[in-house]
Amino acid sequence: MIAQVLTEELSNGGDAAIGKRLSHLSSIPHIPRVNRSIPTYTEAETDHQRLLERLYEYGLQERRMSGDGNCQFRAISDQLYGTPEKHKSVRKHVHHQLKAWKDLYREYVPMKYSDYVRKMKKLGEWGDHVTLQAAADWFGMKICLVTSFKDTRYIEILPKTPRQRNDIFLSFWSEVHYNSLYQAPDPATIQQMPKPKKRHWLF
Repeated sequence: MIAQVLTEELSNGGDAAIGKRLSHLSSIPHIPRVNRSIPTYTEAETDHQRLLERLYEYGLQERRMSGDGNCQFRAISDQLYGTPEKHKSVRKHVHHQLKAWKDLYREYVPMKYSDYVRKMKKLGEWGDHVTLQAAADWFGMKICLVTSFKDTRYIEILPKTPRQRNDIFLSFWSEVHYNSLYQAPDPATIQQMPKPKKRHWLF
């Protein structure tokens, strides 16, 4: 499992500013899916460098989430409440959404749906694109992902029924790790900031 990504924690620069920085990007249609295989060390290292370069380009920085299997729920909690520590509550809401609206999600789950829902209730179980869709639907908020995928920089997860004007901004690294995204501290000097250096990650 990926441990902590070595990035600084910075204060929130505002949803509108982040949205503006990403507004020129094309988003692909979101198709919920469960996690694929875990990448190799080399693949993940390359992906992480690609992600850091994209965040630098957009003037964004990550707030790191613990790599304990709850990172997706921690990152959503951080965006919603300003702290990752309400991840249990976020997971509870997502579990409720999955359980109550199985017809919306079961076609994307390649296993017995009741087993999947039970699994996602457990702390430490990795969230996937199905739980992201369920979170977007429960909170009525768009979830915006800046990814490390080679051919896909940006994905938007749209709620079935939008109820909130604010969006959630996350980074998505190597299929298995999510962090919370914030505006870089000084947008006026972002071009003068040093480019991110290659960093190693640990299992």
